Amino acid sequence: MICAHFSSARKGPHMPTYHIEMMEGRTVEQKRKLVEEITRVSVEVLGGSPESVDILITDVKRENWSTGGKLWLDRQ
Repeated sequence: MICAHFSSARKGPHMPTYHIEMMEGRTVEQKRKLVEEITRVSVEVLGGSPESVDILITDVKRENWSTGGKLWLDRQ
């Protein structure tokens, strides 16, 4: 899940803070690439500078995520 909020606390264009929730298991390199690309596209589309884009990643254990009434831990 990705949720974006726009902050007015900084000077200049209002840039987003992205909150990303995903199941644990991605490598640091995968996360690094993800935040680089989200930042690049945000600046390309919205303007502003890369330093004004904030991204928070939350790793969720499969035992704490459910879809359709079943924990992902129980899925094969």
